[in-house]
Amino acid sequence: MKEICSAASIVLNSKISERDEAIRAAGKLLVNGGYVSEKYIDLMLARERIASTYMGNHLAIPHGTDGAQSEIITSGISIIQLPDGVDFGGGELAYMVIGIAGKDGTHLDMLGQIAVACMEPDTVELMRRATSKQSIIDALGVAA
Repeated sequence: MKEICSAASIVLNSKISERDEAIRAAGKLLVNGGYVSEKYIDLMLARERIASTYMGNHLAIPHGTDGAQSEIITSGISIIQLPDGVDFGGGELAYMVIGIAGKDGTHLDMLGQIAVACMEPDTVELMRRATSKQSIIDALGVAA
């Protein structure tokens, strides 16, 4: 089974300062990892216009719209660490942006795993301050 997150799909210490740019970057990592087609990025941005993917605890989990399944090649996640945060609307700062693409209905399981791992503010803070990609993988408990 293909890993759902690789070191190449993680960016540490990003200086992105705008929400849509962060979503595009998360999508590009998914494309580069072979998880999704290029069109999936547009569907991630469309999903954000419907409702914010900000989850609380300084975490955003952008993903495609309901019709995005055909653009997903295999399940995967991308992770962008933003130590200075990006405003996801209303002053809600995301320090971690985790792009997800779930094939064959696995997106809810992926969302659940990430949500449980990031339920504690200390976990998100640990990821925000992490100096290695492996630290983030370990904190999330994802296969890499």
